[in-house]
Amino acid sequence: MKIGFISDIHGNFEALKSVLAELDALNVGAIYCLGDVVGYYAQPNECCEALRERGVLCLMGNHDWYVAGGGFCQRSRSVNDCIQYQRRVLTAENVGWIREFPVSRRAGDMRLVHGGWSDPIDEYLKPSPAYFARIDGDVFLSGHTHIQSLDAFGSKVYCNPGSVGQPRDGDPRAAFAVYDGEFRLLRVQYDMESVFSSMKAAGFDDYYYGCLVTGAGSLCRPPGMSSRK
Repeated sequence: MKIGFISDIHGNFEALKSVLAELDALNVGAIYCLGDVVGYYAQPNECCEALRERGVLCLMGNHDWYVAGGGFCQRSRSVNDCIQYQRRVLTAENVGWIREFPVSRRAGDMRLVHGGWSDPIDEYLKPSPAYFARIDGDVFLSGHTHIQSLDAFGSKVYCNPGSVGQPRDGDPRAAFAVYDGEFRLLRVQYDMESVFSSMKAAGFDDYYYGCLVTGAGSLCRPPGMSSRK
C-alpha cells in the first residue's frame, strides 16, 4: 500500500487541496500528517475539516499546541498574531480534534514525530549518523523545519516530507512524500493568489504571506510586492 506523508500545512487550504488531489491521483491508501495543521494562514477550519473527513492521522506540532493548548511562540511576534487570529475563528469541534493529537506515532516500522526525538514537538532536527545511532528503529520521519529531505545513514533512513503550506527551501511548490517500498519526495503547484486574498480579507498584509512566492526561509515581503492589505 502506498502511504502519503504531509506536514506543516499551516492553514494553507489551497496548498492542501492540491496535495490531496495529487495523493488521490497516486492512489495513496493512507495519509499521515506530521503536525502543524494550523498556524500562519487564514483557513484553518477548512484544513481541519478536509483532514477529518479523510481520517488522516495527525501528530501534534508546535503551532497546533500554541493554538489549541493556550500557549504562544517565544520566537516570533508575527506567529503570535496568527495564533490569536486562528483562536478566534477555529470552531470548538476543530480545537477539540487538535487537542487529541499525539506527540508521536508509528506507521508500521516507521517512527513519526513533528520535531525530533529529543523534543517531539519543537526540535529543529539536523539529521546525522550520530543522531540516529542513539535511537531505536530504522525508518524515521519528522517535519517542522519546512525543508524537504531524504537521508540514509547506513541501515537507517530519515525523511522530512517538507511543508505543504509554507516551504522554506527555495521551492515555493507544496511539498509532500509518498512511500511505496521507498520514499519519493514530491512537489505540486497551487493557487497562491487565493491564499493572498483570504489573508487580506482576514486583515493581514503581505509581510505575512510574501514568503510563499519564493519559498523563503522566514516571513518577508519580497521585492515587487507592495505593503497593502
